[in-house]
Amino acid sequence: MEEGVTFMTEYLRDAFGLRDVDLRTYSPLTLAYIGDAIYDLIIRTLIVKQGNSRPEKMHKRASALVKASAQAEMIERLLPMLTEEEHAIYKRGRNAKSYTMAKNATMLDYRKATGFEALMGYLYLKEDMSRLIDLVKAGLDKGEQE
Repeated sequence: MEEGVTFMTEYLRDAFGLRDVDLRTYSPLTLAYIGDAIYDLIIRTLIVKQGNSRPEKMHKRASALVKASAQAEMIERLLPMLTEEEHAIYKRGRNAKSYTMAKNATMLDYRKATGFEALMGYLYLKEDMSRLIDLVKAGLDKGEQE
């Protein structure tokens, strides 16, 4: 699977003439921006691969998993599993000063969710999809056990 992601990112880089950028130079909100999208895509993929369903039903299931409070719960389950580097990325995202806030979230949940999304974005841009997917799976599995 890593080969597919590597091919995709290399092809994207070549097709659009993108240059490599040191991930440490990205702001945590930029990492969260792409992390939000990749996490949403993973969740939507899981839901679609479970079988054909009505779009509104799939949307409801996805929304329950990608909302800020769900992401805040997931990162709490994942914190003990994070490396020092991953924890530092999460904290940078959590502590970033955002000028917006989710409609139905507490400020604490929103900040935790932003940290979670920053971590997802970092792992995606680092092209470490296996780690990203392993963390999502562990967080979902632990959530089902609770």
